[in-house]
Amino acid sequence: MKNKISFYILSFVLMILLSADLKDDYFNSIKLEPTDTEEMVIWKAAHIVPTQNQLEWQKLEYIAFLHFGINTFTNKEWGNGKESPQLFNPTELDARQWAKVLKDAGFKQAILTAKHHDGFCLWQSKYTEHSVKNSPWKNGKGDVVKEFTDACREYGLKVGIYLSPWDRHEKTYGTPAYNDYYKNQLRELLTNYGEISEVWFDGAGKGKKWKTMQKLYDWEGYIKIVRELQPKAVVFFQGGDLRWVGNEAGKNRKSEWSVVPENFVATDPDIGSREKLLEAAKQGQVLRWLPAEVDTSIRPGWFYHKSEDKMLKSLPQLVKIYFGAVGGNAVLLLNIPPDRRGLIHENDAARLMELRKYLDETFAQDLAEGAQKIVSETSIEYDLGSAKTFNLALLQEDIQLGQRIEEFYLDAWDGKEWKPIARATTIGYKRILRFDKITAQKVRVRITQSRLSPNLSQFSLFQSSSL
Repeated sequence: MKNKISFYILSFVLMILLSADLKDDYFNSIKLEPTDTEEMVIWKAAHIVPTQNQLEWQKLEYIAFLHFGINTFTNKEWGNGKESPQLFNPTELDARQWAKVLKDAGFKQAILTAKHHDGFCLWQSKYTEHSVKNSPWKNGKGDVVKEFTDACREYGLKVGIYLSPWDRHEKTYGTPAYNDYYKNQLRELLTNYGEISEVWFDGAGKGKKWKTMQKLYDWEGYIKIVRELQPKAVVFFQGGDLRWVGNEAGKNRKSEWSVVPENFVATDPDIGSREKLLEAAKQGQVLRWLPAEVDTSIRPGWFYHKSEDKMLKSLPQLVKIYFGAVGGNAVLLLNIPPDRRGLIHENDAARLMELRKYLDETFAQDLAEGAQKIVSETSIEYDLGSAKTFNLALLQEDIQLGQRIEEFYLDAWDGKEWKPIARATTIGYKRILRFDKITAQKVRVRITQSRLSPNLSQFSLFQSSSL
């Protein structure tokens, strides 16, 4: 084991230098074979990397979700499709306010529910009357999607579109003809509103028709349209580029792998370990780069409910979710539902700014910046130059060279010996470790298990205030 680790560390610098010449050895997906040895399985897993679209998406880190529609006015989470469009009448709708709040709060992208499960469309669709064109809002001439996309671009936010496959209003739902209806609406959204960075296909649903559609949905056809009309967009869900983390509580796994077998179960606690890869090899599965998106809401519900105005997640809760998701090799998709006025509620905006202030203060000074590095047989040592007090460490792998680190320790030198501060498994795009405050001049990262040579590209230390 010691010899293996020595090889990992000593080859680290060489790996970085040679990476430009190894592009042909990297893949976004690769098939495992039942005859593959364990070494071959690990080699294949270590050489799976993100596409450029996936990489750009991962760098966003923090995305806003805006659940807004007919449910906002019926006080429901799931509509039944029988709601009258006359109910949709926001009195002060201001998408520029949404965009400004989100930009100020530090979001890089926003996703709007253009159509939720009730089938009500927030744009002037040619293919249904169940939309804003039959609402009193702006005398039926308004287009929420246009106002949203225009506002996002004004404030420098990337744009995402949510289009629910489940449609409780459309009569063709439950038949093959629904695929044409859905594709037509998808084309409208991906043609008329400029560049779209993410397309969100929701898997939720219930009932006989929904069960029937599980065999009828043309996921391949939907994704083909996205690829043709919005080649820079990533697709969430079936056969796309991103995967659901497996819950809506804002929690991710302690070991969150972006390299997973094609037949993974989203809710399983382990989907990418060595054991899972070897099982997948026996079945001849394909390994893919499929990073996790952690979706949760700032409120108990996804749509706005006045009764929840004082039930927002606390600052400590949001900080924990942020560090767990963004600092756990995932992207955080936080829902902030506009209210019946058509505005982000003051309480929500205030809480978002509390989080922004805390994060800005926490990451203001990298205490490891300029540290002297010493690479030994089994570790990378950092000399901070003088004693520093810290309680948070941030590490990143260069995921353009794959996700490889499986276990590592963070140690501090107390003047006599090295003492462990923290232990963790995966790093991936980013890992944030929180621990009790410690003062030290020297720290080290011990990589104790890796899939071939590790690709550690960033190490930082910070001091965060208590909550």
